[in-house]
Amino acid sequence: MKTFSQKPAEVEKKWLIIDAEELVLGRMASIIANRLRGKHKPTFTPHVDDGDNVIVINAAKVKLTGKKYENKKYYWHTGYPGGIKERTARAIIEGRFPERVVQKAVERMMPGGPLSRQQMKNLRVYAGSEHPHEAQSPTVVDVASMNDKNKRIAS
Repeated sequence: MKTFSQKPAEVEKKWLIIDAEELVLGRMASIIANRLRGKHKPTFTPHVDDGDNVIVINAAKVKLTGKKYENKKYYWHTGYPGGIKERTARAIIEGRFPERVVQKAVERMMPGGPLSRQQMKNLRVYAGSEHPHEAQSPTVVDVASMNDKNKRIAS
Protein backbone atom coordinates (compact mmCIF):
# COMPACT_ATOMS: atom_id res chain seq x y z
CA MET A 1 0.00 0.00 0.00
CA LYS A 2 1.42 3.38 -1.02
CA THR A 3 0.75 6.74 0.58
CA PHE A 4 -1.34 8.98 -1.66
CA SER A 5 0.18 12.34 -2.52
CA GLN A 6 -1.84 14.70 -4.65
CA LYS A 7 -0.18 16.73 -7.39
CA PRO A 8 -1.12 20.39 -7.91
CA ALA A 9 -2.41 19.57 -11.42
CA GLU A 10 -4.89 17.01 -9.99
CA VAL A 11 -6.60 19.46 -7.62
CA GLU A 12 -10.33 20.05 -8.09
CA LYS A 13 -11.49 23.22 -6.37
CA LYS A 14 -15.15 23.85 -5.61
CA TRP A 15 -16.80 27.15 -4.74
CA LEU A 16 -18.62 27.32 -1.41
CA ILE A 17 -20.79 30.05 0.05
CA ILE A 18 -21.36 30.56 3.77
CA ASP A 19 -23.94 32.94 5.22
CA ALA A 20 -22.41 34.36 8.42
CA GLU A 21 -25.63 35.90 9.70
CA GLU A 22 -26.14 35.02 13.41
CA LEU A 23 -23.20 32.55 13.35
CA VAL A 24 -20.61 32.41 16.13
CA LEU A 25 -17.37 33.86 14.77
CA GLY A 26 -14.81 31.35 16.07
CA ARG A 27 -16.82 28.25 15.18
CA MET A 28 -17.46 29.53 11.68
CA ALA A 29 -13.80 30.56 11.22
CA SER A 30 -12.53 27.07 12.14
CA ILE A 31 -14.85 25.48 9.57
CA ILE A 32 -13.72 27.98 6.92
CA ALA A 33 -10.04 27.37 7.74
CA ASN A 34 -10.50 23.61 7.31
CA ARG A 35 -12.23 24.14 3.95
CA LEU A 36 -9.51 26.52 2.74
CA ARG A 37 -6.77 24.05 3.64
CA GLY A 38 -8.65 21.08 2.16
CA LYS A 39 -8.59 19.00 5.33
CA HIS A 40 -12.19 17.92 4.73
CA LYS A 41 -11.15 16.02 1.59
CA PRO A 42 -9.81 12.45 1.53
CA THR A 43 -7.15 13.67 -0.93
CA PHE A 44 -5.64 16.14 1.60
CA THR A 45 -1.93 16.68 1.02
CA PRO A 46 -0.20 19.05 3.48
CA HIS A 47 2.11 20.74 0.96
CA VAL A 48 -0.47 21.28 -1.83
CA ASP A 49 -3.19 23.92 -2.02
CA ASP A 50 -6.16 21.58 -2.52
CA GLY A 51 -8.71 23.58 -0.51
CA ASP A 52 -11.89 25.10 -1.87
CA ASN A 53 -12.75 28.70 -2.69
CA VAL A 54 -14.94 30.10 0.10
CA ILE A 55 -17.30 33.09 -0.14
CA VAL A 56 -18.61 34.53 3.14
CA ILE A 57 -21.60 36.87 3.00
CA ASN A 58 -23.26 38.94 5.75
CA ALA A 59 -19.98 39.23 7.68
CA ALA A 60 -21.29 42.35 9.42
CA LYS A 61 -23.97 40.24 11.13
CA VAL A 62 -21.60 37.73 12.74
CA LYS A 63 -21.95 37.14 16.51
CA LEU A 64 -19.34 36.99 19.26
CA THR A 65 -20.05 35.11 22.47
CA GLY A 66 -19.66 36.45 26.00
CA LYS A 67 -18.30 39.98 26.29
CA LYS A 68 -16.00 39.68 23.28
CA TYR A 69 -18.08 42.14 21.25
CA GLU A 70 -17.19 44.91 23.72
CA ASN A 71 -13.84 43.71 25.14
CA LYS A 72 -11.95 41.88 22.37
CA LYS A 73 -9.17 44.07 21.06
CA TYR A 74 -7.30 43.97 17.77
CA TYR A 75 -3.77 45.42 17.88
CA TRP A 76 -1.47 46.70 15.14
CA HIS A 77 1.71 48.73 15.07
CA THR A 78 2.36 51.75 12.90
CA GLY A 79 6.10 51.16 12.72
CA TYR A 80 6.93 54.26 14.75
CA PRO A 81 8.14 54.25 18.38
CA GLY A 82 5.16 53.95 20.71
CA GLY A 83 2.94 53.33 17.70
CA ILE A 84 0.86 50.43 19.00
CA LYS A 85 -2.81 50.93 18.30
CA GLU A 86 -5.90 49.00 19.28
CA ARG A 87 -9.52 48.79 18.26
CA THR A 88 -12.36 46.74 19.74
CA ALA A 89 -14.34 44.18 17.79
CA ARG A 90 -17.40 46.40 18.16
CA ALA A 91 -15.60 49.36 16.56
CA ILE A 92 -14.51 47.23 13.61
CA ILE A 93 -17.89 45.53 13.04
CA GLU A 94 -19.78 48.83 13.27
CA GLY A 95 -17.09 50.61 11.24
CA ARG A 96 -16.20 50.85 7.59
CA PHE A 97 -14.77 47.34 7.02
CA PRO A 98 -16.70 44.80 9.17
CA GLU A 99 -15.45 41.90 7.03
CA ARG A 100 -11.96 42.26 8.56
CA VAL A 101 -13.08 40.56 11.78
CA VAL A 102 -13.92 37.39 9.84
CA GLN A 103 -10.73 37.60 7.75
CA LYS A 104 -8.54 37.93 10.85
CA ALA A 105 -10.32 35.09 12.65
CA VAL A 106 -9.75 32.72 9.72
CA GLU A 107 -6.18 33.94 9.12
CA ARG A 108 -5.24 33.28 12.73
CA MET A 109 -6.57 29.72 12.51
CA MET A 110 -4.35 28.92 9.54
CA PRO A 111 -0.76 27.78 10.04
CA GLY A 112 1.74 30.49 9.16
CA GLY A 113 3.77 30.26 5.97
CA PRO A 114 3.71 30.81 2.23
CA LEU A 115 1.12 28.08 1.56
CA SER A 116 -1.32 29.56 4.08
CA ARG A 117 -0.96 33.00 2.53
CA GLN A 118 -1.73 31.47 -0.87
CA GLN A 119 -4.76 29.64 0.56
CA MET A 120 -6.06 32.84 2.18
CA LYS A 121 -6.40 34.32 -1.32
CA ASN A 122 -9.18 31.75 -1.89
CA LEU A 123 -11.29 33.45 0.82
CA ARG A 124 -13.65 36.24 -0.18
CA VAL A 125 -15.58 38.03 2.56
CA TYR A 126 -18.41 40.50 1.99
CA ALA A 127 -20.17 42.60 4.64
CA GLY A 128 -23.55 42.42 2.89
CA SER A 129 -25.50 39.70 1.13
CA GLU A 130 -24.35 40.65 -2.39
CA HIS A 131 -21.32 39.05 -4.06
CA PRO A 132 -19.98 39.04 -7.63
CA HIS A 133 -19.33 35.28 -7.87
CA GLU A 134 -22.65 33.97 -9.22
CA ALA A 135 -20.92 32.76 -12.40
CA GLN A 136 -18.97 30.17 -10.37
CA SER A 137 -22.30 28.71 -9.11
CA PRO A 138 -21.17 28.24 -5.49
CA THR A 139 -22.59 25.49 -3.28
CA VAL A 140 -24.25 26.64 -0.05
CA VAL A 141 -22.71 25.26 3.16
CA ASP A 142 -25.15 25.41 6.08
CA VAL A 143 -22.82 25.92 9.05
CA ALA A 144 -25.73 26.60 11.42
CA SER A 145 -27.12 23.07 11.00
CA MET A 146 -23.76 21.35 11.68
CA ASN A 147 -24.03 22.03 15.43
CA ASP A 148 -26.57 23.80 17.64
CA LYS A 149 -23.82 25.96 19.15
CA ASN A 150 -22.81 27.39 15.75
CA LYS A 151 -25.79 29.76 15.71
CA ARG A 152 -26.35 32.48 18.29
CA ILE A 153 -29.84 33.95 18.33
CA ALA A 154 -29.77 36.29 21.35
CA SER A 155 -26.65 38.03 22.54
